[in-house]
Amino acid sequence: MKVKSSSVPSKEIILIDDGSTDGSRELIKSRIEPAIDKVIYHDKNKGKGAAIREGIACATGDVVIIQDADLEYDPREYETLIQPILEGKADVVCGSRFVGGDSHRVLYFWHYVGNKFITLISNMLTNLNLTDLECCYKAYKREIIQKIKICENGFDSEPEIIAKIAKLGCRIYEVGISYSGRTYTEGKKITWRDGIQALWTILRYNLLP
Repeated sequence: MKVKSSSVPSKEIILIDDGSTDGSRELIKSRIEPAIDKVIYHDKNKGKGAAIREGIACATGDVVIIQDADLEYDPREYETLIQPILEGKADVVCGSRFVGGDSHRVLYFWHYVGNKFITLISNMLTNLNLTDLECCYKAYKREIIQKIKICENGFDSEPEIIAKIAKLGCRIYEVGISYSGRTYTEGKKITWRDGIQALWTILRYNLLP
């Protein structure tokens, strides 16, 4: 996003097709690509971390938001997400599904427990008090997020970024957001293995050189 002098943001849209095989690429080329700023195509699936790494490197706006294509997070809440940055209070804003916001679909208990556990471990090592580490809705000042070298290619890029942002001493805010999660039959991909990987990532980037 680029913030105009009138404080009304204009959008810079960068789309990453991470090796899709379901016809999305053809749809993007025929109907979407002409209407947005930039499209990056991966010949094979490289993972979420790899996709956002490339998108962040291309960004030129003042604020960067990562938007998953499954729309579990509502783009109508961009204004809520970036408001602390626009007010000059924050460098990074993290969305949280657990501190208010709008409606939330009720889903998996053990996902909730796992998220709370890895959030606790991350907070212990970063000395932050986040409530929802694995929430994918975050906004960053571009100069902040482009300072960070994102090494992880999968979902574990989320705890990696938080660990590195904490070390920079950034001003971090948290805002409540809505959430329309998917079931596994609807295409949800994350599993307990991703939780184990996230835990290792937290330990690695907070404790190891």
